[in-house]
Amino acid sequence: MLEKYLNSRLQEKEILLMTHIVLGYPSFEDSFKIIEAMVAAGVDLMELQIPFSEPIADGPVILQANQKALAHGATVQKCFDFSRKIAQTFDIPFLFMTYYNILFKYGVERFAAAMAAGGLKGAIVPDLPPEEGREYLAAMQKYDLAPIFIFSPTTPDERMQYLASFGQGFIYCVARKGVTGVDTDFSRQLGEYLGRCRRATKLPLALGFGVKEKEDLDFLKGKADIAVVGSQTIRLVDNEGVGAVGEFIQNLR
Repeated sequence: MLEKYLNSRLQEKEILLMTHIVLGYPSFEDSFKIIEAMVAAGVDLMELQIPFSEPIADGPVILQANQKALAHGATVQKCFDFSRKIAQTFDIPFLFMTYYNILFKYGVERFAAAMAAGGLKGAIVPDLPPEEGREYLAAMQKYDLAPIFIFSPTTPDERMQYLASFGQGFIYCVARKGVTGVDTDFSRQLGEYLGRCRRATKLPLALGFGVKEKEDLDFLKGKADIAVVGSQTIRLVDNEGVGAVGEFIQNLR
């Protein structure tokens, strides 16, 4: 169970680290090298994004990575085959992150069954609210997978509690309105927002959108349980290559 794993890790660390990669970017071979470096550097769990043509929650950095992965031939089935290999090779939990159209076209229950068979632990589907996700929630429960739901700074307290009633594993708290890859102000206001999130759920809290340096993780200690790093790693791969990833992750600690 994902939540049990996270709580166990939190007995040993003040804050956990989750990273995000786009599968097939720059290539599946490079994706494997990136994951290998991240795990060796101490990442606690990882979200694997299935490329999609219209990733509405993602900013230009991750959008471009999605587009390039698709142009290089990434498919849903290749992502499933690759993630099975990853889950068998590395001893941390892996989650899928994607958009509902992928599940709809693949078949929701078929998608959940394939996730479970491949050793994945859950999924983040940012454009699927629980009101429209009955089939998805039933399939995730059937295959003992964690559906991860999202809070934002504009989510009312009552809505947070409602979303948390469907969530498992952890809650993903986005740091601000908008998309990934834009600077976030790590300030008192962010701390107050995380306090609201904490009051709404007993699940561990992950904070993403704008986390990119050690000072950000230090700020989040005691306020969130998991720091999520995504766009900054892709920028690093773009600018310095795959070999720079391991040192970057180590320095975040």
